[in-house]
Parts: sequence; structure tokens; C-alpha cells
Amino acid sequence: MSTTDRLRYVYAVTRPFEGVLPEGAHGIGGEPPRLLRHGDLVAVTGAVPPEDFDEAPLRARLEDLDWLADTARAHDAVIAALSTVTCPIPLRLATVCRDDSGVRRLLEEGHDRFARALERLDGRVEWGVKVYAEPGAAEEAEPQTPTSGTSGRDYLRRRLHARRSRDGDWQRADALCRRLHGELSRYAEAGTVHRPQDARLSGAPGVNVLNAAYLVDRTRSEEFVELVEAASEPGVRVELTGPWAPYSFAGIADEEVPASTPEVPAPAPEAAASAPEAAAPAPEAAASAPEVPAPQEAGR
Repeated sequence: MSTTDRLRYVYAVTRPFEGVLPEGAHGIGGEPPRLLRHGDLVAVTGAVPPEDFDEAPLRARLEDLDWLADTARAHDAVIAALSTVTCPIPLRLATVCRDDSGVRRLLEEGHDRFARALERLDGRVEWGVKVYAEPGAAEEAEPQTPTSGTSGRDYLRRRLHARRSRDGDWQRADALCRRLHGELSRYAEAGTVHRPQDARLSGAPGVNVLNAAYLVDRTRSEEFVELVEAASEPGVRVELTGPWAPYSFAGIADEEVPASTPEVPAPAPEAAASAPEAAAPAPEAAASAPEVPAPQEAGR
């Protein structure tokens, strides 16, 4: 199949830049991405087969979790390579145009929004912070039935003690989440709180009670990292990821949200069974199966 018969997958939008992408940067299907310039913007694209990415087959493909994970990995590989040479706006997974003319229309129609976002994102990176409440030994040892030789009163006392210990874990996790979010927001230019990740997908121990992303100036990243690494509380684990391209802030030109605005949800045991986060493909999406938006219609 010739390139002209294939669709255009758009990974990101950036400003024109000198140099080339790192050698070995490959996207979907193992093909190197191509730069398409239109005015003062550049679209980073790749040719993809219509039997996978045209509207009808794409809907079916999005139900295939293995295919989805592979596509997310390839998408992120291009964004990561691009981030080493310029500041990109990562586009949503499965942003597809019919041809180069469709890509140019995408850039032209979204020009002002892209330009504002690039201005806000230039020189900034995304850091991810997750807080997990980990079951204490008391919770694991909570007796379910009286054992031989144990009085009913002792059995009830042990259960009450275990439940109080578990409640204490949740209260500590809640307090740390709120304190940490407030402190990190002072270092970040913007922040957002995602839905807690489903432990069945992430495989991480404990219950995810905070899943946040912060947009941080590169020059302040060292201070930001030190602040996260210093956070500690018995029965609570803090995980830092990044720096990433600003996936969570690609729409920052549409919504000017200060870092302190998002409310940190109170942790609850039910969080372990919540639905997976629905967002633009974050870097860790390659290891899970994120819910993704419908493909863009630009240029179809």
C-alpha cells in the first residue's frame, strides 16, 4: 500500500525546530514519524493503514486491549523522542486525518489554541504523583471468627482494635494527600487530579487514593522532586513518575486552571474497585489499558 493510500496519525503539534528526531524513534507499525509544517506550526505524523484506523475498524480495535496497549506504547515513544528536542503538545490517542490536507486543516483550525498552549507549556514538564494507602498488619490480622480458647469479649475487642487501626490508616492517607497537594501546588503552574487507578489494572499494592499530575517549570523540578520524596507517613506510600511531556495539560489553552483548584477526593476503601482513569494516554498507559476517546474527525 502506498503512502498516499494510508491515513495520517497525528501524534503531536509543536513549533518548528532545528535538528531532527533522535535516531531510532519509531511510531505505530515501527515507522519513523514525519514532520509536516504548516505556517508556524508542525504536526508530527505517521502513515497508518485504513483497515486499522479508519472510523469503523478503529472502533473495533479500541476494544482490543492488547492492540490498544501496543498503540499507546508507540504513541508515547514518539512523544518521548520529540520531548528531547522541543516542547510538544501531545494529541489524544487515535487522532487520525484522511491525508496531509486534513492535517493542515487541523493545524489551521486549531492554530490559536495550539499557539496559546505552546506558550504555556514551553520549558515545562509533567510530574505524576500517586499516593497509596497500604493495609496495615492490624487490618490483615482482623479476626473473622472466634478462635478456640478466645472469649467473645476478647474477639470483639480484637475486631474493634483492627477496625480503628484501619480507620487510622485512611485518616493518615487523607491528611497526607491534602497536605502534599497543597505543597506541590505552590511549586506547580497547574495541576489536575485524575480518578484513582484501578488496582486490578495497575497491579500496584495498596489502594490508590491520590492520582495527580503537576505542570512544573524545568528549573523548579529538582525542588519539586525533593518535596515529593520527603513525604512520608506510616501506612502510606508516595510514588513519583516523570518527567513526562505534558499529557495532562495539552488542553491548557482551553481551560486556565490554577494548580490549587482541583479538589483532592477523600480516600475510601471503595477506590480499589473504581473504574480506570479516562484521560489522554499517560506514559504509564502503555502498561495498562486506558480508556481512550473517540478518534478525531479532522480531515475525514
